Amino acid sequence: MEVTETALKGVYLLKPVRHGDTRGFFSESWNRARMAENGLDIDFVQDNHSLSRQTGTLRGLHYQAPNRAQGKLVRCGRGSLYDVAVDIRKGSPTYGQSFGTELSFENGLQLYVPEGFLHGFVTLEPDTEVVYKVTDYYSAEHDGAVRWDSCGIDWPLEGAPHLSAKDEAAPALADFDSPFHWEAT
Repeated sequence: MEVTETALKGVYLLKPVRHGDTRGFFSESWNRARMAENGLDIDFVQDNHSLSRQTGTLRGLHYQAPNRAQGKLVRCGRGSLYDVAVDIRKGSPTYGQSFGTELSFENGLQLYVPEGFLHGFVTLEPDTEVVYKVTDYYSAEHDGAVRWDSCGIDWPLEGAPHLSAKDEAAPALADFDSPFHWEAT
């Protein structure tokens, strides 16, 4: 597995090896030992799976606050999406900066988004499935969002996105008091 840290410290792009033949392929999408070899000693507790029927469905930008913060390992099971992480760690030299990349069934890429980052995506094809592992269980009282269009992200959209009521009502980044703090390592 190829593991590459992005310009946002702690956010990683993973490219699993696909072993293919005429039947299709086999790929190891997660291996704790291989990740630890690359400095990612992560303990996942839950797998999530979402389906977005329409192209242009935008989910995010979401976070789960401490003491129930979540890291996420995101991949595309079918279709394609533009996946984004935004640094919201107060005091971080990259606060407010984002990293985005296309994840698709075809390219097999995965994005690891650690605690202290917003996460969101927009679908690029109909019937896109997103599968992701998280490091803590869902907690409604720790769940939060920041408005999708307030972070300077160049979303690959044609027209207005399809949003949930929660995402439409989320505060802008400029009005958001982040519960996360950057710690220099």
